[in-house]
Amino acid sequence: MTLFVLFAFTALISLRAQTAAPRITGNLQSNANFFITDPKIGAVGTPQYDNQKFGAESWLALHYSNWGFDMGLRFDLFNNSNLLNPTGSFTGEGIGRWYVHKEIYGFDVSAGYLYDQIGSGILFRAYEERALMIDNALYGVRAGYRFNENWKIKAFTGRQKRQFSTYGAVIRGGALEGFIQPDSTKNFSIAPGFGAVARTADRETISRVVSEMRRYQRRDSIKYNTYAFTLYNTLTAGNFTWFVEGAYKTRDVIFNEFERLVIYDTTYLPNGSIENIRTDTITGILVNTDGHMFYTSLSYATEGLGITVEAKYTKNFRFRTDPFQIGVQGQINYLPPLARQNTFRLPARFAPNTQELGETGYQFDIRYSLSKRATIGLNLSDIYRLDGRSLYREIAPEFTYKKGRKWQLLVGLQFLKYDISTYQFKDDVEDEDDVVPWVRRGWQGYVDAFTPYVEGLYRFTPRRSLRAEAQYLLTDDEFGSWAFLLAEVGLAPHWLIFVSDMYKVPHVNAEQYEPEKTKYDGLHYPSFGVVYTHRANRFSLAYVKQVEGINCAGGICRYEPTFHGVRLQLSSTF
Repeated sequence: MTLFVLFAFTALISLRAQTAAPRITGNLQSNANFFITDPKIGAVGTPQYDNQKFGAESWLALHYSNWGFDMGLRFDLFNNSNLLNPTGSFTGEGIGRWYVHKEIYGFDVSAGYLYDQIGSGILFRAYEERALMIDNALYGVRAGYRFNENWKIKAFTGRQKRQFSTYGAVIRGGALEGFIQPDSTKNFSIAPGFGAVARTADRETISRVVSEMRRYQRRDSIKYNTYAFTLYNTLTAGNFTWFVEGAYKTRDVIFNEFERLVIYDTTYLPNGSIENIRTDTITGILVNTDGHMFYTSLSYATEGLGITVEAKYTKNFRFRTDPFQIGVQGQINYLPPLARQNTFRLPARFAPNTQELGETGYQFDIRYSLSKRATIGLNLSDIYRLDGRSLYREIAPEFTYKKGRKWQLLVGLQFLKYDISTYQFKDDVEDEDDVVPWVRRGWQGYVDAFTPYVEGLYRFTPRRSLRAEAQYLLTDDEFGSWAFLLAEVGLAPHWLIFVSDMYKVPHVNAEQYEPEKTKYDGLHYPSFGVVYTHRANRFSLAYVKQVEGINCAGGICRYEPTFHGVRLQLSSTF
């Protein structure tokens, strides 16, 4: 099949001279990591550090348009890559994507590996996020029809991509979307939509589920098909925009990592009484339940002022190709995060990943221009578990001042409360019956942190600039306090040179703490590198020493271990 696709794509490109206006575009992205062992910071214990010493990922995509067709082909390569599993190694190569698309008098048809979503993605989102090794393309067909400029319908079916193969479950769904504006002279409109998705599990997955349920001594009725529905609308009225979406998922077997099951063996004693003897305790089990999801955002924008309020309620809305897929793999849908995506190193250290099993909360963001030079902002996030336990609370005011194009200054503060036992499974557990698994001694349930940060940019000339960052994370929880400094010299249009250091501030009276909390005390994590850009080509070379922590991309977060080594990155668009 792969050879056929390559041959067909090459043949189509070779005919470009026969048409009036063919178009070929493409891009290349390559990453190479050289791993250097360093036991002091924990850069050991993975295949790359112990044996391989090298890992790489590359994607080469070509896109061709002609005869009213859009076609694409992408070659993927992974050599000893730790993107799929941060503590493992994955090697593979082949055709990572191909597609064909055509519009025919209002009809829209596509086949191959497709990216798409319904509404905000709560029900279905086929997307790619390379930094986290997410490629949830739908390998199948999609057909749509546009009734007029305002109304359209689409339907699709296929299986989700899994590296160079597919998962067993069959996914199908569709959506109807519209746009209504009663009076074109007024700024008032609504954009309603309705979507439905069904997933049919394969026989092998059902057999595994039944076998696991029997291990729990349960005899639930397991169904092959799960159905999910969503209703959404965007209302625009003057300076206000209001989006709302609600979704429901029928009973589905999902993995609950927080659920604990105690198994007893019933023994009948000679005197006729019954004695229940505890024989096993299982933390993290399959449960069979339906799910709900509600999300809304209201924004107001006018000259000099922008306000956005978001709220979300989630209950058992984990939707996977099969319940044995955890982490970022096998996701059919996408649940939007309810906290801002911090771009500074230390404020981003404790990022909350979306809790698919249950959370509720809100986010408030405001930006106001005091003048053409000065802007103030405030972001508030407050997230709770459904039982009322606080998961995440962030208060982040910011102030920005600009003086023409010469220089600008940003000053910010972050007040943070972070449930590290839920987000990273780190907790100080004394009771063996505690519901939090995978424990590590010496942690507290929460991280309470205060992080001031400042960023300055000064332009010596239109082509010469200096950008600097200074951050300090003050906390007595997890590993303790950190300091971070960065300097970046820009020599436009080609060069960018940077150097940074992240320093673990030693604990006062360190002997009073568990060794796990003080193991990084006094260590430096320097990084430095150079970036060269020429037109649409970008090359970077950097030495990196990075502590373990949460890495986020596109609102999706996951835990990553320590990294120490050299990184090369290349990207090119043509």
